[in-house]
Amino acid sequence: MDPTRAFVRDVKRLIVKVGTAVVTRSDGRLAVGRLGSLVEQLQELNVQGYEVILVTSGAVGVGRQRLRYRKLLNSSFADLQKPQVELDGKACAAVGQSGLMALYDALFTQLDVASSQLLVTDNDFKDPEFRNQLSHTVNSLLALRVIPVFNENDAVSTRKAPYEDSSGIFWDNDSLAALLALELKADLLVLLSDVEGLYNGPPSDSKSELIDTYIKEKHDEQITFGDKSRVGRGGMQAKVKAAVCAATQIPVVITSGFTRDNILKVLEGKKVGTLFPTKGMLKEIVASTREISPRDMAVSARDCSRRLQSISSEERKKILLDIANALETNEAKIRAENEADVAAAQQAGYEKALVSRLTLKPGKISSLAKSIRVLANMDDPIGQILKRTEVADGLVLEKTSSPLGVLLIVFESRPDALVQIASLAIRSGNGLLLKGGKEAMRSNTILHKVITGAIPASVGEGLIGLVKSRDEIADLLKLDDVIDLVIPRGSNKLVSQIKASTKIPVLGHADGICHVYIDKSADMSMAKKIVLDAKIDYPAACNAMETLLVHRNLLKSAGIQDIIFELETKGVRIFGGSVASEELNLPKAESFHHEYSSMACTIEFVDDVHAAIDHIHCYGSAHTDCIVTSDDEVADIFLKQVDSAAVFHNASTRFSDGARFGLGAEVGISTGRIHARGPVGVEGLLTTRWILKGNGQVVNGDDGVVYTHKNLPL
Repeated sequence: MDPTRAFVRDVKRLIVKVGTAVVTRSDGRLAVGRLGSLVEQLQELNVQGYEVILVTSGAVGVGRQRLRYRKLLNSSFADLQKPQVELDGKACAAVGQSGLMALYDALFTQLDVASSQLLVTDNDFKDPEFRNQLSHTVNSLLALRVIPVFNENDAVSTRKAPYEDSSGIFWDNDSLAALLALELKADLLVLLSDVEGLYNGPPSDSKSELIDTYIKEKHDEQITFGDKSRVGRGGMQAKVKAAVCAATQIPVVITSGFTRDNILKVLEGKKVGTLFPTKGMLKEIVASTREISPRDMAVSARDCSRRLQSISSEERKKILLDIANALETNEAKIRAENEADVAAAQQAGYEKALVSRLTLKPGKISSLAKSIRVLANMDDPIGQILKRTEVADGLVLEKTSSPLGVLLIVFESRPDALVQIASLAIRSGNGLLLKGGKEAMRSNTILHKVITGAIPASVGEGLIGLVKSRDEIADLLKLDDVIDLVIPRGSNKLVSQIKASTKIPVLGHADGICHVYIDKSADMSMAKKIVLDAKIDYPAACNAMETLLVHRNLLKSAGIQDIIFELETKGVRIFGGSVASEELNLPKAESFHHEYSSMACTIEFVDDVHAAIDHIHCYGSAHTDCIVTSDDEVADIFLKQVDSAAVFHNASTRFSDGARFGLGAEVGISTGRIHARGPVGVEGLLTTRWILKGNGQVVNGDDGVVYTHKNLPL
């Protein structure tokens, strides 16, 4: 959905006005194909629960065509030689109205929709009783799912050319549609034209550009109107005048009635035609469409992060507490947007594992708010003195904790990751740029809006930028002078591409190929609990077990048979390595490098703990690996020699998590060996600064300086 058209989510009642140029062909005959397409769209909206009102022109044109034909049939050759008198317009309207409505009725009936005719004049609206009765009648019809069809009763109208009298009630069907939209409290008015919308020049001129959003102050002087409509009384000037009038209270879209399904596209939030927004909408549209370059976004995040660092610890804590409250307050909106993402992902045929990561399950918002409050109540990580040294007499050096600066996080489909990352960035005083998966765009957008809305103006909402286009990532990766760290959370391919595309340091992990090794001395009851939890608790997580390694001595043991049986009973598909597939008659695993991220795993048998370690180093991703054993010596070998970010003894790999480690939350898990490693919490987003305090000392070639380098208490 285009951000400028997001208002359509709240549309319930809409008025569609179709002009004579759309209703009739260039020869004056009815354009039955276009009318059929129009009726099909209105029927679909009617079924979807929209309250649809149609305002139609065309009666005069239809009547003129009919009367000309009748006159031709009844004229002698001599009559045809005489000067032809223009047909009376009111007579044309009277003749054409019945034919026009008969066609509408036939088309609607074919689609099992009831329609009704309402003819009005401007004088009718001078009577308050008429207006009350009109509203009552229309509401009754709409409640019965009947589509009211309005037209000006030209046959008996008392107004004269130029069709705009001093009363100013309405002067054509465009202004009638605007009047009805206000009178009947519609949520949207769609004016159908014979061109795509309002252009800044003649639509036939290739240099003319379509105006997406009409802003009176900007466009009023730029537009030159051409001739009026080839038929009827209106034209684009009449439509713009009517749209400006209605937009004092409701949005209006002028779009083409010649393009198929344009009304449906408008209701889907697509950027078609020209939007005339209300004043309140205009502020939101300007804010949402304000273009900001990747560099400007990054610079803004840096400037805001410096302001964040300058405020007190209590003020930073309050921001986090306000965010937690805002999440809970807006839970219904967040859940609604997330459900829309999930539905779209399911319809698009995404894998169940991705849909699972995408879904914000019941209680998740409360859980996130709780973790933010825990983070807020932790000791302030910024400005902590890590070491104090007396360099020389009266010269004290302090090593202090400091924010990294600006972080760029490219993360997977989990929208809850956005909340965790944002709260960690705020707690650690860093600016943040976020790019989530496209499948979570609605969820990420509302979460970003809620979070930045809780950031005070003294810091600035630019502290956290949401990158919406994948194309912007390439530009951001070039900004090594502004962005200090990139953390990709996704596939091996994504991480490799980012590392190859930037000079900015990259922190993160590509795969989560985690192992559980069951040694021959293991308590099999304990091993079963650990294996089931590591695989089944959350199979889509990066810390879920993907490969189960088992000591060869346990090949035929009842304990291993029981574990395999329980895994299969829970729905886990089991594949075997070369030994396991042959000995246990299991389908062979394609690769030990594969991360299932689902209810599937690989099992293989190894000779001993050393063989298990070699297997892990060969095929693992240095994420999290576990040994289950009762032999402390074997456990010690495993814990010391497995070169992974997290190594466990007799505990599920699912504990490899920032919140479970007591870090409050995590920005990701790093499998690198520089800076942070394992779950990355607040400390992983900090660097150090040196603060030197003296009283006038100078180096002067070290002449007379006595260096003591004595450690001082903190």
